[in-house]
Amino acid sequence: MEDTTQKDKQYELATFAGGCFWCMVKPFHKYEGVTEVVSGYTGGHVPNPTYEQVCSETTGHYEAVQVTFDPEVISYPEILNIFWESIDPTDAGGQFGDRGSSYKTAIFYHSEQQKEQAEASKKEIQKSGPFESPIVTPILPAAPFYRAEEYHQDYYKKNPSHYGRYFVGSGRAGFLERNWGKS
Repeated sequence: MEDTTQKDKQYELATFAGGCFWCMVKPFHKYEGVTEVVSGYTGGHVPNPTYEQVCSETTGHYEAVQVTFDPEVISYPEILNIFWESIDPTDAGGQFGDRGSSYKTAIFYHSEQQKEQAEASKKEIQKSGPFESPIVTPILPAAPFYRAEEYHQDYYKKNPSHYGRYFVGSGRAGFLERNWGKS
């Protein structure tokens, strides 16, 4: 019997923009098979952008998370469902209290299979609801991903009371409860 070590495992990446990256880490962390969730920036034209540069809305970057997962434990379609149930996919101007291009939603695919699965899941969300408005979240090819500054990583763990106030005060918590039954 062959011993399978950690380094032999084949992990995959999933990259999503869902508004403020602080609120996009926690939803993925609680699932078995998710090994890492990193806050960062993607989709822009400036290498190694800073938070201040991205917030200036001049770099073209989205605030995003990159999820490393074991597809033998959790599938990409399951990862997509976690993403959809963490955002308002009908808002083209940002997410909740955060407005502007860096806060827009997007799925960044890393393979043709991810692209096909993302497109199928987007069609299913549009068809089965809970939204009457069109789903505007684009499905884009993965671009260079830049890790955000350390103080942004796992923000919900480092600053739980501020995170909680932000999650509720931004309107995200109420939206997720009303549309997905998630608190």
